Amino acid sequence: MAAELSPIDKAKFVAAKRAVDFVEGGMKVGLGTGSTAAWMVRCLGERVREEGLKILGVPTSSRTAELARKVGIPITSLDDAKWLDLTIDGADEFDSHLNLIKGGGAALLQEKIVATASDQMIVIADAAKEVAQLGAFPLPVEVIPFGWQTTKALIEETLVSLDVLGRDCTLRMNGQTPLVTDEANYIVDLHLTRIGNPRQLALVLNQIPGVVENGLFIDICDIVVIGHGDGRVTVRDINSGDDHDDRVDLAPGDNIFADMKE
Repeated sequence: MAAELSPIDKAKFVAAKRAVDFVEGGMKVGLGTGSTAAWMVRCLGERVREEGLKILGVPTSSRTAELARKVGIPITSLDDAKWLDLTIDGADEFDSHLNLIKGGGAALLQEKIVATASDQMIVIADAAKEVAQLGAFPLPVEVIPFGWQTTKALIEETLVSLDVLGRDCTLRMNGQTPLVTDEANYIVDLHLTRIGNPRQLALVLNQIPGVVENGLFIDICDIVVIGHGDGRVTVRDINSGDDHDDRVDLAPGDNIFADMKE
């Protein structure tokens, strides 16, 4: 079945499989949300089943919680876990400083809370997610439903004075109605094209009344594992400066593929 994966899915799979090598017995692990993170949850579930790995997972969304239960990962809440050893999650974009845009899966609030409550954050991504400058992917901003149009207008007004190329903001929809997050909020997507100063933008956005959190993850990610369609992975550690390539076996017998039907 591994041979039938598209190059992009192969890249996601090898990044996920390499990243779970960082997980050790007894760890409390934050479980990210999104298509790449779903591969990671499956790979981690395989280690739990096949190796008897003893861990406790803290999901960042109801979708991830459901998948973790399905593949046999014991889960708990962040309130009960209190502090985590490691969080593994995907990203929509990352730059050379390992600053991220996240929130394409509408789980940015829980993802950021869990990641910042961890000793270490590892991001898994395919090579296409690496950019010279953040901003091509729309920046998600979680807002409360009350007065969301006013909040959106304040965001647009604020963007005029910031170093961004575009200023279009759109409410994320789920069919004919606004998409609602796990925390019962809305998502406003900022189509900025280029973000000149991500740190400044993150700070300013969170000062706007009605904004709950934004999808810029600054100084949170420690390691990025970049997957390639040929089975290679690049492991980049921002703290040590280490940057090296590994290879992950795409063996057709991997039990992870039995879990692909959700």
